[in-house]
Formats: sequence, C-alpha cells, structure tokens
Amino acid sequence: MEYVYAAMLLHSLGKEINEDSLKKVISASGVEPDEGQIKAVVSALKDVDIDKIIKEAQSATAVAPAAAAPSAPKEEKKEKEEPAVKPEEAAAGLSSLFG
Repeated sequence: MEYVYAAMLLHSLGKEINEDSLKKVISASGVEPDEGQIKAVVSALKDVDIDKIIKEAQSATAVAPAAAAPSAPKEEKKEKEEPAVKPEEAAAGLSSLFG
C-alpha cells in the first residue's frame, strides 16, 4: 500500500510516476524498495487517469451521504433507505489503482 501512497504523493506534486521516482520516495521513507512492487505499481498506473479517478471518487462520496440523509417521515412503516451509491460502487473507480 505504501507504493500506491508514494505514487499518489508524486502525482500530487506533479512529478512523473516511474520506477526511479517511486524508488526514491520509498527509500526516503526509510524502507528498502521492493523492485517487484515498484514495477507492478508503475505498470498498473501506466494508462490510468488519476485525476479522473479522484474526481469520480469525490463525486461518489458526496452523493452517498446526501442519499442517506433522512427524508420526510413515512406513515406507520419506516423503511431503511439505501444510499444511491453503494460503498462498493463508490470504490470501484479506485480499484484500478490497486491492480
């Protein structure tokens, strides 16, 4: 997971996510870089639009709480309302970050 965090840090700083930059970030954190993990993360993120995924995830999390907000009371029987977006669906866009 720390390799994904390192990639996200590089992305947020506007740096290229490649094997060398990931290795530097992981090394700077005091951890011995795992070449296999680095190659896997770089490969998994190769054609991923991280900004788009972040935007979709933010939209999904903003919709879910609004959908779960209490509505006008119902007669006699109160049914539990399901959120418009299930947590699994909200996280689906992020799953591509984890390979």
